[in-house]
Amino acid sequence: MSPSPLSPGKLPAALLTALLAQDVPTDPRVLIGPRVGEDAAVIDMGDRLLIAKSDPITFATDAIGHYAVTVNANDIAVMGGTPRWFLATLLLPETRTTTTLVQDIFTQVRQACRDLDITLVGGHTEITVGLDRPILSGHMLGEVTRERLVTSAGVQVGDAILLTKGFPVEGVAIMARERATQLAAQGHAPSDIARWQQFLFRPGISVVQDAQVLQLAVEVHAMHDPTEGGVATGLWELAQASGVGLHIMAHQLPVLSEGALLCQAFGLDPLGTIASGALLAAVPAAQAAHAIDACAEAGIACYRIGTAVADAAALVLHAGTETRPLPMFTRDEILTIFQ
Repeated sequence: MSPSPLSPGKLPAALLTALLAQDVPTDPRVLIGPRVGEDAAVIDMGDRLLIAKSDPITFATDAIGHYAVTVNANDIAVMGGTPRWFLATLLLPETRTTTTLVQDIFTQVRQACRDLDITLVGGHTEITVGLDRPILSGHMLGEVTRERLVTSAGVQVGDAILLTKGFPVEGVAIMARERATQLAAQGHAPSDIARWQQFLFRPGISVVQDAQVLQLAVEVHAMHDPTEGGVATGLWELAQASGVGLHIMAHQLPVLSEGALLCQAFGLDPLGTIASGALLAAVPAAQAAHAIDACAEAGIACYRIGTAVADAAALVLHAGTETRPLPMFTRDEILTIFQ
């Protein structure tokens, strides 16, 4: 009997962990190699560290150039680094590719790089057999000084867990952009749909500024970019990377009203919906209030959503008098809208 095919989305964490365990880097300059929960690799280049990241855009079909630059830059920033150089592998469908389509994607990449002071340094383009839509895989290089490096594995017992902006910012943008016709048929006003589509830019899916503000304001022990699988998956990855448990307060989770509305419209759980635009951070509890104030001064909403605890098995969600396990999502909730 042949094995069942895996579901779309991230590989199961246990499978990925087992696969990566077979490839332990032997180069001593690789300070952080492939591991579950870390956002990028780190390589010792002498006077500074090189951060390397690769991430494709697979859910969205619109504005993929902006998505690719931004989400890859995010993963450099959450490690304390500055995104510098971008490479793009652009695969285009053989029956739908036009000069206009290609020009639009390049314009998006160019503008997103300009916005973040990133240089496009190379990549690859081709028209590929078997695709029904463009796929853009981004590759970002950045740099950081040794003392400013932050990893997902740095959460300490007692740390306050912070979340910026709210969620799911990217989920709202994708639902409004990919399913505008369905939303209109449900009776939503065109002006509302247009506003939700702009969530890609306002409040936006970049967390580069969020990470920079926090690092300048307080001692940051860990940061993580909750993307595919939503905030819940991001919290699980943060906890597993650090070997700690998390007590999360449900009433303090900043679910955006637009996110709640659209998730309800399509039957999604916001906690498991793709959440780029939010930043998870662990800071000393005594510095949490200052971190929140510093973000507010920069125009960024920031919320204390929980606390790190010693029991690594205790990943729980407190809702009033009820305590339940923090939900796990084997695949991102956003996939439901594509079925």
